[in-house]
Amino acid sequence: MALKIGITGGIGSGKSMICQVFKLIGAPVFEADVWAKELVNSHEKIKSGLIDWYGSDIYTQNGTIDRKKLAGIIFTNEEELQKVNNLIHPVVREEFQYWAEKQTSPYVIHEAAILFESGFYKMMDYTILVTAPEEMRIQRVSSRDGSDEQAVKERIQKQWDDDKKRPLATLEIINDNKTLIIPQIIKIDKQLKEHGKIW
Repeated sequence: MALKIGITGGIGSGKSMICQVFKLIGAPVFEADVWAKELVNSHEKIKSGLIDWYGSDIYTQNGTIDRKKLAGIIFTNEEELQKVNNLIHPVVREEFQYWAEKQTSPYVIHEAAILFESGFYKMMDYTILVTAPEEMRIQRVSSRDGSDEQAVKERIQKQWDDDKKRPLATLEIINDNKTLIIPQIIKIDKQLKEHGKIW
């Protein structure tokens, strides 16, 4: 059975880029956020739950979720957000288990924005936290999404801060454009393949 490595990081930390590097060196990567977006459109349990709560027009005529409408509900109401997460997360967790069992590599990567907040980290053998200075994160997201600084700051404030995540992480990768990333990833890959652990 492959070792399960959870990778997370706040918005703009560069966790997706680091997961792409792991992919390039042959590690299978499960992108939880991408799977969640697909499952919202395809999984009957999720679809019927959302329709029960918010009516059939929460889905567009072509059967895909009306993201704008759903975002309007869950991002203004913490309880609704929790309710929707409680519906989607167990399904994503199941899908990850099926997916991980089919992999033949020594380890797999589970990339999730809310790895710690969702409790997913408890399923992992090891966890990696990707961090970067806040100003750098704001700059990255602003140039990537065209968002204004204030909007990015608000998104950052909605996530757990790094100090809260650090005690739960096995390892931290600093992505500050100064520390070289590739050698850190290659070292982790080697440790996992040769010793079955990260440190």
